[in-house]
Parts: sequence; structure tokens; C-alpha cells
Amino acid sequence: MLWADAKKARRIKTNMWKHNIKFHQLSYREMEHLRQFRRDITKCLFIGIVSIPPFANYLVFLLMYLFPRQLLVKHFWTPKQQIDFLDIYHALRKQSHSEIMSYLERVIPFVSEEKFRGHLTNLCTKMQSGTHPAVQDILALRECFSHHPLCLNQLQALQMKALSRAMLLTPYLPSPLLRWRLKTHTTVIHQLDRALAKLGIGQLTAQEVKSACYLRGLNSTHIAEDRCRTWLGEWLQISCSIREPELSLLLHNVVLLSTNYLVTRR
Repeated sequence: MLWADAKKARRIKTNMWKHNIKFHQLSYREMEHLRQFRRDITKCLFIGIVSIPPFANYLVFLLMYLFPRQLLVKHFWTPKQQIDFLDIYHALRKQSHSEIMSYLERVIPFVSEEKFRGHLTNLCTKMQSGTHPAVQDILALRECFSHHPLCLNQLQALQMKALSRAMLLTPYLPSPLLRWRLKTHTTVIHQLDRALAKLGIGQLTAQEVKSACYLRGLNSTHIAEDRCRTWLGEWLQISCSIREPELSLLLHNVVLLSTNYLVTRR
């Protein structure tokens, strides 16, 4: 399966080179395939490098057996591991949610316009009460996230670390690299959203819908497909309404839109 993914990624890249196509001009499935393959191949390259020394491959096999979540890509996970590991990853990113919300509360006095201070206060109050915010509640803050102190270029180091954990990115990088990686990752998701809106959620399979929701912060493993489609529709409505200077809102939306969304456990 991994080899088939590699051949497909090569065909996509070759077609991009021949026809001078940029990443954001690809179809949704082509963009998503390249994004996921890049993450998979990075993990595989690490295993390959560790295996270079003589007889190190024996140690690598042992490590892969002991730490399959950290060292193996999803192709090598059992069906049960796929569910368990996704739950573990979501639990890790969920630990940062309260920290991100606390930061939003702390910066309310520093927001320049009074109407945005009121909107942000109401949103934080709803989140704390366990209410799932409406799309319009979040979109009302669009401009707020394009200026100090909530735009991407103004975020503090601790907030960027918390947001990195919420996006399942390593937080152990210098602030400039954290900011660059968050911006790059959010831009890719924004481009994926526009391609998905063009394709239509109804064209996605059940597994594609759940994968799309999980990437955007929702633990879709235990949520019915129809609820996943509803949530993904809300996400796209927000994402397709914002501009590039407002990408910080999309980044925070990983927490705002998923924290209080009702889930149905098995």
C-alpha cells in the first residue's frame, strides 16, 4: 500500500511538473494524497536512516514492534491499533485546548475594538458553559484574528506551542520555526478546504469524511458519519469565508469548533 501511494504521488508530481500546476490547483484528493504521503515518507525516512549502521536493522525491527505508533505509518497498523492510536493522538492534542482558551480570555482587554471584545467574551463564555458555538459566532471575529494580538505574526511563543500540539505538530522548535510551520500547515488546510468545497462533501466516502474531520481537530473515530458531515460543513463554511490574513482564526478553529461538539461513543 505504501509503494502504491508512492507511485501515485510520483504521477501527481510528474503531472504538476509537465503542466506547470501548483499545489493549490490540484483536485482535493490529489492534494490530500500528497499531504499525507509527505508525512508518511518523512517517518519512513527516519527509520531508513536509523537502519544504515551495520546490524542496526535488528534493533529497528525491535523498536518498530515496541513503538508502532511512533515509528510506523498507518499502513502497518492493525484495525484496532488505528482506532486506539487515533484516540491517543486526540487525547494529546486535547490537553492543549484549555490552555488555548485561557490565552484567548487573557488577550480580550488588548483587542482594540470594543465590538470584538464583546464577541470574544461571549464566545469564551459559551465555550466554558459547554455550548457548541454557531458558525456566525466564530465568523463575527474574522477581523479580530487579523490584527494584534491574535494574528499569526503576533502570537506569543506559549500560544504557538499549544496550537502546535493541537495540530499534532512538534512544539519543540524555536519561535520563528513554530510560526512558519503553523502558517504553512494552516495554509495547506485552507487550500484543501477550498478544493473540498469545490468537490462537495457529498462526493466523499465515509472514510474520507472521517479523515478530513480528524485532520481538522475532531475525533471522528467515535462519531456517526452524518454528524461528521454536518461538522465538516460548518468547518468549510468558516474556512471558505476567511482570507489569508485571517488564517489565525482557522488555526484556533481547531479548538473552537471541536471542543464542545456532541459525540456518540460506541
